[in-house]
Amino acid sequence: MLVFWKQRLVFLAVPKTGTTAYETALAPYASMTVLDPPELKHAPLYRYNRFFRPMFEKMGAEQMDTLAVIREPVSWLGSWYRYRQRPFLDGRATSTRGISFDSFVEAYIRGDPPPYANVGSQSKFVEPRPNGTRITHLFRYEDQDRLIEFLEDRLALRLDLPRSNVSTHAPLSLSPEIATRLRRKCADDFTLWDSTDRQGPSA
Repeated sequence: MLVFWKQRLVFLAVPKTGTTAYETALAPYASMTVLDPPELKHAPLYRYNRFFRPMFEKMGAEQMDTLAVIREPVSWLGSWYRYRQRPFLDGRATSTRGISFDSFVEAYIRGDPPPYANVGSQSKFVEPRPNGTRITHLFRYEDQDRLIEFLEDRLALRLDLPRSNVSTHAPLSLSPEIATRLRRKCADDFTLWDSTDRQGPSA
């Protein structure tokens, strides 16, 4: 999470949407950077509303805009799958080593997924709760130019993004049956991505 106090903007870090690169590039300009623990670095909207927003309001910021990036659901799951193939996870319950992408996604859509497929949900990350603020600006991961344009304009700077936290290459293909089940089981995630404005931020 990155907080830009003067610009009244909070950049929420949805996992596997390229936020590490933005943290690296924007941290020097942020008023607050929350990098650890992961539960706060990747604080979803409800946690922001519960812990951070009340503090900001007490400090005089009655209106802080929130920004988040959403990735196409299959691509998002593929990023998790590739990340968990890394050698440092070998032998752990969260490793996807030796597991096909089809099997990973099939495990993900179970009611109680195993540790290696327990990665949460993008729609739940940005889901508004009663008495809480909504996401002000929602961008597609696949439309980096629009996101960069928005940030450069809002923060009055030029961005030079590094490649950070890049996952290893692994084949990503889903059988038609698993793809259909995923779209049905995770309809909210697909609806969210489909409804995100390709031409710019939502408001």
